[in-house]
Amino acid sequence: MASITVRNLDEGLKRRLRIRAAENGRSMEQEAREILRAALDGEEAPEKDLGTAIHELFKPFGGVELEIPPREPMREPPRFD
Repeated sequence: MASITVRNLDEGLKRRLRIRAAENGRSMEQEAREILRAALDGEEAPEKDLGTAIHELFKPFGGVELEIPPREPMREPPRFD
């Protein structure tokens, strides 16, 4: 099993954790494990990448047709004589 250390924990948060642990008959450490487990158990890995998610979000609004400008010959590079 791995262990972690949480530094700079706000006193108010620590007090609330201690109270919650006592109400549930657990140590503060066990209560923190339960909170982390509950928070992360419901979390699922994303099934699609960001681009696909954005596309699906805006797909109902339709696309945008942009006019493509005609190609022109390249300009001559500047001279630094």
